[in-house]
Amino acid sequence: MKQISKRAWMAMALAIALLAGLLIFVGSYFVNAKDWVTFPGSPHVYTGVNPDCGRIYDRSGMLLLNTDDGRVYSTDETVRRSTMHLLGDRDGYISAPLLKTYASKMFGFDVVNGLYTDEPGSVAARLTISAAVQSAAQQALSGYRGTIGVYNYKTGELLCAVTSPSYDPDNVPDVANDTTGSYEGVYVNRFFDASYTPGSIFKLVTAAAALETIPDVQSRTFQCDGKTIIGGQEIICNGVHGSLDLAGALAHSCNVAFGELAAELGAETLQDYAEKLGLTGSFSCEGYTVASGKIDLSQADDGDVAWAGIGQYTDQVSAPAFLRYMGAIANGGQAAEPYLMQRVRKGDDITYEAKTVLSDAVLKPETADTLTKLMRNNVQSVYGDWQFGGLSVCAKSGTAEREGQTANAMFAGFALDSSCPVAFVVFVENGGSGSAVAAPMAAKVLQTCAQVLSAEAAAK
Repeated sequence: MKQISKRAWMAMALAIALLAGLLIFVGSYFVNAKDWVTFPGSPHVYTGVNPDCGRIYDRSGMLLLNTDDGRVYSTDETVRRSTMHLLGDRDGYISAPLLKTYASKMFGFDVVNGLYTDEPGSVAARLTISAAVQSAAQQALSGYRGTIGVYNYKTGELLCAVTSPSYDPDNVPDVANDTTGSYEGVYVNRFFDASYTPGSIFKLVTAAAALETIPDVQSRTFQCDGKTIIGGQEIICNGVHGSLDLAGALAHSCNVAFGELAAELGAETLQDYAEKLGLTGSFSCEGYTVASGKIDLSQADDGDVAWAGIGQYTDQVSAPAFLRYMGAIANGGQAAEPYLMQRVRKGDDITYEAKTVLSDAVLKPETADTLTKLMRNNVQSVYGDWQFGGLSVCAKSGTAEREGQTANAMFAGFALDSSCPVAFVVFVENGGSGSAVAAPMAAKVLQTCAQVLSAEAAAK
């Protein structure tokens, strides 16, 4: 009898466990079923690696992609090229993590009927990008490999995230057999998936650390004779600048001055600021895992730290991370997190609408204000206001040396104008001089941004 009783209790325990498991499954089904059927690669909603998810528009309402019946791209070839790395191609060589991230917001599903298809045209996603700005950036980068990013530092809206080279998804080239080099690295999204040696734009990190930790740095003078020795290493400058204050050192991108500042800051402080400003490690943005930055000074001597403070040594940064840092300076020390998806509508329902998310303060407001003034001086005294069509641009150029290759050209900054509150980065591989090559690209894209935002304001 005891054995029978024991078995009965075991059977009852198993029955209770089975019932509990069933209840948990049913509860999970009601909560998670929509995500289960729209998971990346689901045959119910995917053709290849990219989802078929309605119609995708730019911020002005231009149709970029219609997947109601296949994948139909924009009628404009330049727009197709400039947005392919965001929307993906037909064959799955270039994926669209952005669309995968919001797929569950774009499909109809209920727990009784399962997955269903809405009427064609009823599902619409509006991105923050501007087709006009994307096209301007694509044309500016023509013939170069690199990336251009622009975002509204007040809201976080990405107006532009272009990568080059690209191709027309309606006229796919024979990439595998190309011998011209025109499509080298074409499958890489250089905005999200690449990191670069920053060169002298990194001096904005060294300057921020110096402003917050060296009390007399703005009243100092630096002597540049074209080169100096720090930690046994020769630091070579791009000129003989003579006596400079901090503003002059940044405007003329003096390696001697910034090498000395970096060595005085020391490896630990410079490393801490790079991390604090979000330039190391990685982060997630709209389904993309942004390429990791790297500033590793753990084994660095004073000479290495000097080179790191100039933007060389092991320094690596991604475009989104540096763009966000530019936004933090422009926004008083606090960055708006960048995003691409503005809104998803399904029939009469808004299933997703973006909200601005601000980071914790990464700079003191007075530091951000001083950096703004220094960067504004760079444009006024060196790069030239004339390039930017009336915008009050604050910027820093960079020429990132690469052994045995032409240097990368870099330009980063922001516009102070309330009608055009955008930050930008331009990274051009093997471009040479940042001020000669990347700055004019930025100027072209910023003018288009100003036109787009002005038209939007007038339409309200």
